[in-house]
Amino acid sequence: MQRSMTGFGKAEVKVGEKCFVAEIRSLNSKQLDLSVKLPMAFRAAEAEVRSVVSKALVRGKVDVLITMQSEVVQTSGEVNKEIFRAYLTQVTDALSYSGIDAAYDVIVPAVLRMPNVLTTEVESATDSDIAAIVQAVTLACERLNAFRVQEGAVLIADLLARVDKIEAYRDQITPFEAQRADAVRARIREGIEKLGVEVDENRLEQEMIFYIEKLDITEEKVRLAAHCNYFRQVAATEADAGRKLGFITQEMGREINTTGSKANNHDIQVLVVKMKDELEKIKEQVLNIL
Repeated sequence: MQRSMTGFGKAEVKVGEKCFVAEIRSLNSKQLDLSVKLPMAFRAAEAEVRSVVSKALVRGKVDVLITMQSEVVQTSGEVNKEIFRAYLTQVTDALSYSGIDAAYDVIVPAVLRMPNVLTTEVESATDSDIAAIVQAVTLACERLNAFRVQEGAVLIADLLARVDKIEAYRDQITPFEAQRADAVRARIREGIEKLGVEVDENRLEQEMIFYIEKLDITEEKVRLAAHCNYFRQVAATEADAGRKLGFITQEMGREINTTGSKANNHDIQVLVVKMKDELEKIKEQVLNIL
């Protein structure tokens, strides 16, 4: 079973009055490129989150976003009343002494920004918070992997259809091979006749056979068929074989290129171009397979 590297998963886990939400997105990448964003107060969970994601998703450019929602209103800071009153008295007196008339809706925000007026208490993560975060990430990974499986099935169906096309084009080469041999013989004899020289027919036939054998593409066709069959086998039996399928496409490309270099025939060259076109599309899609 093959999986795509593209996917999305989201999960929520509640603990007490808190609700932790994990959202995970993944795109294709040669290695695991993992980015984790979570509230500062819960940074203690990052190591476990990274461990869970790396084991579950294996490879890809993965972005993990964890947020916390609370069912109760919580303030993030506390006003020091004594310091606030002292600053407010001093500012009011200074404004009055300077003859400046300022409203309290202007004075109060300025006072609140003064040193030590507003103190922030940093919340610390509890064991239950970390457990809830890890659980949410685990569920999100499972949903993302389910998405990957669906996408992978679509990708593999498309890839196998293109492999079938390559083999169909390869089979269409056969009728042109006999024509090519006859055309090569005729061209050589025509050239000799134009030169107007006498040749040893036995030696000429031997040289033509040697030349035509150098253009023979039977081995390339056989090896290409073997690579196509191996591609199907790996796609059907091995899990997460994106890299391996990529290596097989490289071997397929070598045989197609060699066929093209030996073609010496317009019709065969047209079929080679069609095979190359399908192979390039396969290479692009294989990059999305895990």
